[in-house]
Amino acid sequence: MPVVAMVGGGQLARMTHQAAVALGQTLRVLAVDPTESAAQVSPDVVLGSHTDLDALRRVAKGATVLTFDHEHVPPEHLAELVADGVTVAPPPEALVHAQDKLLMRTKLAALGAPIPRFAEVTSAEVAQRFAAEAGGRAVIKTIRGGYDGRGVVLLDDPEQAHRVAAEYLADGVPIMIEERVAMRRELAALVARSTFGQGAAWPVVQTVQRDGICVEVLAPAPDLDEDTAAGAQQLGLRLAAELGVVGVLAVELFETVDGAILVNELAMRPHNSGHWTMDGSVTSQFEQHLRAVLDYPLGDTSARAPLVVMANVLGAAQTPQMSVDERVHHVFARMPDAKVHLYGKGERAGRKLGHVNLVAKPGEALDVVRERANRAAHWLSHAQWTDGYDEHEHNEHGTDN
Repeated sequence: MPVVAMVGGGQLARMTHQAAVALGQTLRVLAVDPTESAAQVSPDVVLGSHTDLDALRRVAKGATVLTFDHEHVPPEHLAELVADGVTVAPPPEALVHAQDKLLMRTKLAALGAPIPRFAEVTSAEVAQRFAAEAGGRAVIKTIRGGYDGRGVVLLDDPEQAHRVAAEYLADGVPIMIEERVAMRRELAALVARSTFGQGAAWPVVQTVQRDGICVEVLAPAPDLDEDTAAGAQQLGLRLAAELGVVGVLAVELFETVDGAILVNELAMRPHNSGHWTMDGSVTSQFEQHLRAVLDYPLGDTSARAPLVVMANVLGAAQTPQMSVDERVHHVFARMPDAKVHLYGKGERAGRKLGHVNLVAKPGEALDVVRERANRAAHWLSHAQWTDGYDEHEHNEHGTDN
């Protein structure tokens, strides 16, 4: 059987390993620590850092293909691996567009993709001038390394732009600035592309962010015009082909108040916006990623139900005294249809500990499914029911209707 090696030992690698097991494979993982999410479940673990070329060579040795749990591997190391004859998917010349936001914006502009207006910030004055031209509302982003809201500063006036840019530049951090879009909501178009160019797209979803972190995904995006949804899927497939992506590509999108679609970010790996596919799609993003990098025929991306909601389990400010096992017991007793996916992580405030998927029951309204999914996720992190439910006053196996 082929050997797929994945750089990074986080939850994406853990869930990719679960998909590999069904295909008769074992995912080899490069993890920094044996307690990392994927290292807990894979028997084939190489310990080392993604910034260490020797560790990268060790995990790639004998592998059919090397792929990624995150995009933070130095491009010069990937070039060395390719020179060694390692098959890297996505290839470094594609992955760099998910590593460098300025390069991504420049390339997308050249491809004619819809994007916000942007500029490289070479001085605080450049940032101030751009913000003034944008009516004061702009966004400063670090060009490399930012994720989950890190390295992103929302601006309200040109003076703030000058101050923030000066601080970053004084620390030697390369930054860029973009116009702050008048946004209705955020969407995501998840697609996959195989080595020889077969493509597949899942339904476009709505993502809900809090403090820069995705907390909820609605699949498909409610009240999204069919033409707009199809256009977003086609955009994702076109970008995957134009950039030479192999594997899963997540295209994070802004839907503006006037109905336009703009590209926000790219991720070339399984993505939080696709976790709903584990229970709500014929083929999950994790299985599809493996199919794509191994050039297997891609799987059916159809949704299994008219509506699926994913809610992230984020660590509480105060870790509950109740054990995780007992919390799972109670959520299953109340919601037997909840599909719980936990990552084996230690609890701390705001940390992604897992997610809950709920596939809508026939005729179940969106607001009801959302409430149930978020109620289950909050219980798993806080050991508190958001509706005041007291499990001791109900039958232990009484379900939530």
